[in-house]
Amino acid sequence: MEDGRALVILVDDDPANLRIGSNVLETQYDVATAPSAAKLFGLLESNKPAIILMDIEMPEMNGYEAIKILKSNPQTKNIPVIFLTGRSESDDELEGLSLGAVDYITKPFKPALLLKHIEIHLMLETQRIALAKQAAELEYFNDNLQKMVEEKTKNVLNLQDAMLRTIAEMVEYRDNITGSHIERTQRGIKILLEAIKKHGYYSEETKDWEVDLLLQSSQLHDVGKISINDNILRKTEKLNDEEFEDMKRHTVIGEQIIDKIRSLAKESDFLKYAKIFASSHHEKWDGTGYHRGLKEDEIPLLGRIMAIADVYDALVSDRSYKKAFSHEEAVKMILEERGKYFDPALVDLFLEVSDDFKNQGTED
Repeated sequence: MEDGRALVILVDDDPANLRIGSNVLETQYDVATAPSAAKLFGLLESNKPAIILMDIEMPEMNGYEAIKILKSNPQTKNIPVIFLTGRSESDDELEGLSLGAVDYITKPFKPALLLKHIEIHLMLETQRIALAKQAAELEYFNDNLQKMVEEKTKNVLNLQDAMLRTIAEMVEYRDNITGSHIERTQRGIKILLEAIKKHGYYSEETKDWEVDLLLQSSQLHDVGKISINDNILRKTEKLNDEEFEDMKRHTVIGEQIIDKIRSLAKESDFLKYAKIFASSHHEKWDGTGYHRGLKEDEIPLLGRIMAIADVYDALVSDRSYKKAFSHEEAVKMILEERGKYFDPALVDLFLEVSDDFKNQGTED
């Protein structure tokens, strides 16, 4: 747009929703509205929005039908689409995401939350474009320009890490988690990996691990929470049985999301670690965890390592449903779960390096 602000197109057949949404969005963006999918396609003939916010339930053509047309057109397929809808069923969310939507926000929405979601997805789109540009440049240069290739590769890896971190932060924002949980969990994993190497534990399993990629991909261990309802993620009381069953789905959904990314990416080796973290970090040594009920060595080693790092940080951090435990209390609680929740050998290593876990909190 001429004033330098990004253009957002809001599509909804309810005039009241268009008016309310426009009032919220106009504080930061240029806004165009469309009362139907047909009007949206008319706007797209002469406008290139940064993002489209679209209702699902609309007459003549619903949001799912509209996004299929958008994604089949080379001119519009890369425009991010966020569904705004009164629907709250998880199957509806999965359908929308599988069709190419980048997010799914239930109405009535909180203005600050809506603006934050848009900000994050516009940042991701900027990074995607920059990454595509970097990849194109890398392909252009010849292998004999080794120094230049190495520099460009570093830039791509930095962008890759920035994208993963942005996604992880978006999940943390929805989960109402603050205080650099992702960074502390990464450091906890690194501390345990160094102890494993020092003592020669699990040498066969770890000998081919690419530690930098492993740590980078650990940021996505909770990515499946992106599809869990805000009322569950932000609940301050204990979840009931039905809510807890819904929360447990985040490991399955996380695995599905990462599989989807891997199917679209040509280079996806680093995501093999992300998939393991996402799917197995809530499995328990005694077989009572989820989502597959694996036990002992059936649980991937990465999942067993993440379990300790993730639980420790959850214990020593404030959450909406609890106050932080002390380091000493957290260590005692993890020790009590030796051979039940956690791998006994890893608990023994954790006890040896627990002071390093305590001290890492001062690095934030």
